[in-house]
Amino acid sequence: MATAAALLPKTQGGAFLIEDRAPNEIFTPEDLTEQHRSIARTVDEFWAKEVGPNLDAILHHEPGVVRHILKKAAELGLTAISIPEKFGGMELDLASEIITTEHLGRDGSYAGWHSGHTGIGTLPVLYFGTDAQKQKYLPKLATLEMLAAYALTEPQAGSDALAARTRADLSPDGKSYILNGQKMWITGGGQADLFTVFAKVGGEKFTAFLVERGFGVKSGAEERKMGIKGSSTTALYFDNVGVPVENVLGEIGRGHIIALNVLNIGRLKLAAAAVGGAKAVLGISLHYAKERKAFGSAIAEFGAIRHKLAEMAIRIFATESSVWRIVGQIESQLQGFSWDRPDASQTMLKVVEEYAAECSMVKVFGSEMVGYVADEGVQIHGGYGYHQDYAVERAYRDARINRIFEGTNEINRLVTTGMLLKRAARGQLALIPAVQKVMEEVLDGAAASDGSVEETSLVANAKKIALLTLGLAYQKHRDALEKQQEVIMSIADIVTETFAMESTLLRTQKLTAGGKETNAAEMCAVFLRDAMGRVEIAARNVLGGCSEGDALRANMAVLRRLARYEPVDSIALSQKIAGRLLARERYVV
Repeated sequence: MATAAALLPKTQGGAFLIEDRAPNEIFTPEDLTEQHRSIARTVDEFWAKEVGPNLDAILHHEPGVVRHILKKAAELGLTAISIPEKFGGMELDLASEIITTEHLGRDGSYAGWHSGHTGIGTLPVLYFGTDAQKQKYLPKLATLEMLAAYALTEPQAGSDALAARTRADLSPDGKSYILNGQKMWITGGGQADLFTVFAKVGGEKFTAFLVERGFGVKSGAEERKMGIKGSSTTALYFDNVGVPVENVLGEIGRGHIIALNVLNIGRLKLAAAAVGGAKAVLGISLHYAKERKAFGSAIAEFGAIRHKLAEMAIRIFATESSVWRIVGQIESQLQGFSWDRPDASQTMLKVVEEYAAECSMVKVFGSEMVGYVADEGVQIHGGYGYHQDYAVERAYRDARINRIFEGTNEINRLVTTGMLLKRAARGQLALIPAVQKVMEEVLDGAAASDGSVEETSLVANAKKIALLTLGLAYQKHRDALEKQQEVIMSIADIVTETFAMESTLLRTQKLTAGGKETNAAEMCAVFLRDAMGRVEIAARNVLGGCSEGDALRANMAVLRRLARYEPVDSIALSQKIAGRLLARERYVV
């Protein structure tokens, strides 16, 4: 399916820090085609007919319910969007997958089932499988004849996946590998039929295997979780499980390549699901605020409540803008792509890896956004928000896992900064000259804001702050910088906020130019200034950790100039934003 993203200029991962983009050079939700909108309507109809009425049954793990719903999704092609037609799939674009993910993100339990299967369950086979493996498994995954899951984490190996102890040894006849070990926290573990399992061949070579349940995999009891209670989460046990040698996925000893690349796209999809979940909470909260009376008025009339509603929408807008910008960047690199090409998998992986930093950034930003929105949703509901009869209570508990899924937010912050530095060191990103230029400006006393209150100035100065902190951190720690996690994570926060600021501004400018601007201008104005405040706080942490004495005072003077801005009347703007939201009783741009 062709999208407007195909016409966008190709950009390097991380280049947003050193290049300026025009509004027509990014992809936004407003660029989606009628076919995309039709997919969204199909997903909404599926939800209303199949998922919504069965949420209670899903939450209580009633036998057969989830499998039946997933089968219905498969009949609509919703489980086969990314799978090539020759393997029984729909072979649609990434935008179609993101739309589906967002619109199913309104409930964490069902989203866990669906995304677990179509994402990290299916993508390892699609990206790394041999032709024979794809022919054998992809058609069954497309139709839900088989349900897929991803088995990486172990009791002693979470974020440090390479510390895995599950072992694979070649059988005496050389026809199979014998797996022994245990996996933990496996989404879909109680019902999946096919697992991508990571084990060390000979106890050393980290390798992926396609393991069918029928080979002898045993599931543990369902875990008692804080949230996403309707999803399946179990341990898996491998006791002399024989796996045919032809079920080795990828190359022996190269399992980390599969683990890392599959997680990249999973992080982008998680952010999309967070947007969907946050929009649902906002809708519930808007309805409740209009219905709930206090002191003789609907609480929607109170400034404190209207501020919360507006801020929820603002953060959704920033995340949504960032997600779709990344979708556009990926799709712009896939012009002329076809799964019929012999190098299709390698091409897809190279493109996704290009934006690994952006995927980590938006995962962190989105997961923390939906946590904030759910928390404020509970607060708007007051005591009722704490009661299990209200959907917002479930959303609050469900949202928490997102900061752990697909790599913890701490790991993703380290990945963000680390990936940018690695790309710079390899000559793939001209970050070093840009950092040097800003550092020279600092020495010359020229790195100052022009004093403009225009949004473009805020974004430009945020980029300078990001480059300044990168430069000072490297000057201080050199090759030992990767061990300075507090510094690295603060830099990641600056970079992430900067990307969100620019994405939000460019989308707003694009909407305004097209005559479609409504809430966007107000949301953008408030967000950019709040984000700059967060950038300044994170930058202070970096400067304090990387300079001292006169150098610290000089650097702080530069930071104060760069971070300076004139405030807007955010109270009045939030009132306008909330008014439009309440009139429609849903998220609107």
